Amino acid sequence: MIAVNPMDSDSVLAAFGAIGVLVVIFAESGLLVVGFFLPGDTLLFPAGVLCAASADQAARLVLWQVLLCAAVGALVGAQVGFLIGRHGGRALLARTSRPRVRDTAARAEKLLARYGYGKALVIGRFVPMVRTVLHPAAGALGVPTRTFTIWQIVGGLLWTQGLVLAGFALGESVPDIDDYLLPLVGLVVLVSLLPLLPLLTEARRAKRDR
Repeated sequence: MIAVNPMDSDSVLAAFGAIGVLVVIFAESGLLVVGFFLPGDTLLFPAGVLCAASADQAARLVLWQVLLCAAVGALVGAQVGFLIGRHGGRALLARTSRPRVRDTAARAEKLLARYGYGKALVIGRFVPMVRTVLHPAAGALGVPTRTFTIWQIVGGLLWTQGLVLAGFALGESVPDIDDYLLPLVGLVVLVSLLPLLPLLTEARRAKRDR
């Protein structure tokens, strides 16, 4: 029996392939505390690499299956997260014992306030941890369902398809890309945190002023 670590993208992809992508991205996109520590960027990018012709034959995935599963997981997960937020999301966030979850929820609310609903829902998809809390926060804050649905679809497709295709393109063009996968994933995560810099700067300035 294969032991699977759901927080390790290599373990998930080796055990479940494209279906693993669907389940993990679904949980990370909307199940709040359950999906808070699951891989997102670090799952989609390697999954794209494993679709390339240069990937190990035994581990190779099918591109259209990964793209479809990633999209379904992201879009359905976000909508479920929104419904959780709409029906008691604030109480759920208030009861959580994890300070990081509460802090990330506050950043998600600031993101919505700073950029507006549409831009925040698209940008938030690319920010680790924030995307898990953003959808329940949008539901709790009363974002209109139609507005949320339109923009979460836009953001979800840009995020999932973009990262998978980026991994696939690198896998097709760079021989032995597996040897450089870890630093590349680290770079992807680092870039995805850039939208939080204005919020962190404002928070530091406010704390200094107080």
